[in-house]
Amino acid sequence: MPTADPAALAFLQSRRSRPAKTLCPPVPDAEELRPLLTAAARTPDHGKLEPWRFIVIDKAAMARMARLVDARGAALGLPDTDIAKGRSQFDQGHLAVAVIEVQKPSPKIPPLEQTYSAGAVCLALLNAALAAGWGANWLTGWPSHDRGFMEEGLALEPHERIAGIIHIGTETTAPPERPRPDIDRIATWL
Repeated sequence: MPTADPAALAFLQSRRSRPAKTLCPPVPDAEELRPLLTAAARTPDHGKLEPWRFIVIDKAAMARMARLVDARGAALGLPDTDIAKGRSQFDQGHLAVAVIEVQKPSPKIPPLEQTYSAGAVCLALLNAALAAGWGANWLTGWPSHDRGFMEEGLALEPHERIAGIIHIGTETTAPPERPRPDIDRIATWL
């Protein structure tokens, strides 16, 4: 019989992201953030390629990112509403970790599996932050998919892209519950 960890299972069954706009200071400092990054880096990684890395975005960097979203949105000819929505996470953010997918050449590990691993890092970081008592939210949005934003704002190389931006802080309000999937509807037993 396996050894169960009921507390961990209960956490995973009840975990809930916190809306990024409700996250305020205090935020984790470097010493508090390091164990969360360590937990995220324990994600499944076929071939031990480490096809991801982290960029910590502090409050001062958030302001720079918001200005860059304005510039990139204007250069792309986006509507003002799209620009405002794209910059809101940086206007309201206090600390975030950009999880960067780093595609690495491999004869055995296809690029898609590296993408999956980077996505798993995002979820692992989100869950680590929540388990440590912080509020956290995984965001993307059009700036995360814009090469100009990635290259100018985060100095990403052509083989890198943003997998997610995990905002971390102190939650100010209880998150609203939302409907959850019906397991009997989405699970097939063979």
